[in-house]
Parts: sequence; structure tokens; C-alpha cells
Amino acid sequence: MKTYDLIVLGGGAGGLTVAAGAAGLGANVALVEKNAHLGGDCLHYGCVPSKVFIASAKKVYEAQKSTERFGLTLTGEPDIAEAMDRVKAAIAEIQEEDSDERFKDLGVDLYKGKGRFINEHQIQVGYGNVIEGKRLVVATGSRPSVPPIDGIKDIWYLTNETVFDVKETPKRLVVVGGGPMGLELAQSFARFGAEVTVLETNSTIFGKEDEDVIPVIKKSLEQELTFQFEAVAKKVREEDGTKVVTYEQHGKEIDIVADEILMATGRKPNTDEMCLDKSGVNVDDRGNIKVNEYLQSSQAHIFAIGDTNGQYPFTHAAGMEGKLVVRNALFGFKGKVSYENVPWVTYTDPEVFHLGLTEKEAKAKFGMNIKVFKVHTDKVDRFIADRDEVGFAKVVTDSKGHILGAHAIGTNAGDWMQEIIFAKAQDHKIGDISNVIHPYPTHGEILQQSADLYWREKLFDGVLPKMAEKYIQWFR
Repeated sequence: MKTYDLIVLGGGAGGLTVAAGAAGLGANVALVEKNAHLGGDCLHYGCVPSKVFIASAKKVYEAQKSTERFGLTLTGEPDIAEAMDRVKAAIAEIQEEDSDERFKDLGVDLYKGKGRFINEHQIQVGYGNVIEGKRLVVATGSRPSVPPIDGIKDIWYLTNETVFDVKETPKRLVVVGGGPMGLELAQSFARFGAEVTVLETNSTIFGKEDEDVIPVIKKSLEQELTFQFEAVAKKVREEDGTKVVTYEQHGKEIDIVADEILMATGRKPNTDEMCLDKSGVNVDDRGNIKVNEYLQSSQAHIFAIGDTNGQYPFTHAAGMEGKLVVRNALFGFKGKVSYENVPWVTYTDPEVFHLGLTEKEAKAKFGMNIKVFKVHTDKVDRFIADRDEVGFAKVVTDSKGHILGAHAIGTNAGDWMQEIIFAKAQDHKIGDISNVIHPYPTHGEILQQSADLYWREKLFDGVLPKMAEKYIQWFR
């Protein structure tokens, strides 16, 4: 039986970060991956394929709108199979960076098969090799969580793991779940010609976002999608070659006919088949491994990152956690994890950007002792020039200008809000952005204008103007 300094379970974003980092620092590392290829859910079923599909759908949508706007004629129907071929090509290209050979060249021992705990230090891979680790990292990701809807096991339905195998655009698509992934895919299918209905159990969408964002994104998406709010899917059945979804809404049961059903009802961690009970690791009711601020489980030598710990289900968060675990696991550092500067973007069109506290959260934490600086895109020359004026940027600060949160909605908002992430992470005040020269005209100028609002309020709404006026009179 071979013993390692570190065993990493899971070859997704977090696991690969740990394996590469630890091996680069001279550790003896084993990487266990149950699938044929490395890369995890993000590469094969999540971030990468969905963004390729979204980009393809956007090109189709813009072509349609441009022909209307400029008096051109567009013929033919968009071929969704071509979009799915683009998805597969992108995955294959990125896969080269996450190849088995690369990690073997780094000195990582790669084991293919499902890893199960035998005890707190030993892992069995499949039904064969048993390996031992001084320290272990669980980074096995998550999978779609499908609720026990009556009849769901008797029909074919789509999830993020099968949706990119679609060869034809369904005429009618029902999306069960109005979360980020569901909405991104729903809008993309609509742009390829599907009639899409989204069933959402809550009274609105984007419930975790700043309250100013919600009505804007809701209005935009309602132009392309049909929403049924406070709607709970109760049962499904096949009938005359189609699928029928029965949902309950305001006490009534309603049937809706679909050619395909996309289940977008959340995810659950891949921890239930790992025999964690034999390791002594504690999990919560959802199967998430409970971790402390150092990302250690109830067994101090076993760490959990990414979707397995139930914190932030983002690739970039898993990567951040992975870097921290390398230091903590290999060198015994006590680096604490912090999610204060973890942003996220929902890649609908328009995009929604989120960083830190919303205005409501900031008021709950700091009372009225906060400042809000908001600039609409129709006040920024580049957006006006693009004729793309739906959206805004909003920055929430404390009374001294320290950034508490930032939120935006608009085309490619995830790109032009990057500057605020750096400013917050480096503890810059919003006013510092005003002192940075931004090329004109760019979308990023929206943050400069937000910072200018801070200085305008500071310089012209206080005692300084009166003092300046007296000084100028004296100086003359």
C-alpha cells in the first residue's frame, strides 16, 4: 500500500488546484477521479458548456434583432446542433490543459475510479487499489438534485449533465426551477426558437440579489420567457408523444404541455457514496461536509472544498479554497477562509453582477450609516453609443467610503465590474477609483462616475464649499 503526503479526491477545479499546487511544492500527491477525464462538472457540464451555448444563442438573437433594426432579411432556422458542436469543441480544447499527462508530468499519481474511505487515512479506489494519506482533501463536486416529483422516474428529462446532447430545439420547453443555471439555459433555448415556460416556487427571481436589480432583470427576461411564480411541480406524465407537467399555483393544479423538461432544481454534493462514516467526518442534512474556518472537517487532517462543503458553489470559490488548503494541509498554516470578496455573475442577457453586501444587508448590519452610489448605463457615453442603455452599477459603502458591496446589471456586466473587485479586496475606498484614468469611451467609465459621485457629495455637500469660497475670496 502506497502512502502519500496528500490524497485529493476529485479532479474538478478545486481538486486540480490542490493537486498541482501541492505537487509543485514537492509533496507526494495522489489524485483520485471517478470519471474518465479530469476537469469536473465545470468543464464538462457547467461553466464552460453553458457559456458556449449562451454565446451561440446570443449571436442568433443579435442576428435576428439586427435584421429587424437595419431592414435586412434573415432566412432559415438556427441550428442548435451546431451550437452543441461548438460546446464539445470548446470542452476538448480546454481539456488539453486538464489532461492526465499534464498532472502526471507534475509528479501527481493519478488513480481513476470512485474513491471510498476505508478509515480516516485510507482510500480504496474502485474495488482495487488502497492508498493511504497523511492528509486528504475532499473535492468531489456535486450533481443535479431532482425532487421526488410524481412520475419523474418514468420519463426522460434534461439536466445540466444531458442538456448539451440535444440535437433539435424543442418547440415547447418547461424549465422547473428559476435559479441562475435554469434561467441561463432557458433564455438560450428561447433564442433558438423554443417556447419556454419557467416554473419558480418563489414569488420572484434573483432573490439573493440587490433589490434594485430584481425588477430590471425580471422585466428583461419576461420579454423572452414565460414565468409562473409560486408554482410547484407536482407530477409529470407522457401523453401522445409529449410530456405534461402538473404544477400547483395558488391552490389550483394546472397542466402544461412540453416537448422537453429541464430540471434545474439545485444540486447536491457527491459525498453519499464515499463511506464518510468510516472516516469520522461529520456532514449536515444535505450531505455537505462541515468545515471550520480553516476548511478542516471534524477530522483535522481531512479538508473539504468546493461544492462538498456547501459554502459557495462557484469554480472560482473552489479555486480560492484550494490555494488556501495547500498552505494549511502541507505546512500546517492556520489561514482562515474568507468569502467577503467572492463575486459571482449570472450570465443571462443582461448579466447580473454581485459582490459583497446588498443595500438591504448593509443597512441591517450598519444601520443608516452607509452610502449608496448608483449610475445608470444611459448616463455613460459608451453605453449610449452602443444603444445599450438598460442597466446600472451600484456601489454600497460605509460612511468613510470603504466598499461593502457592488451590484450591476447590463451587457457583459461581469467584465466591466472587475475593477471594483480589486478595489474591495485591497481595501481601497470608492474614491480611489475616481483617481484612475479610464480610457474614453469605455463601459468601465460607469465605475468612475460612481466614484465621482462620492467626491461630489464629499466636496460639495459639506462644509468644504463654504471654506473654499472664503479661501478663494481671500486669495483674490
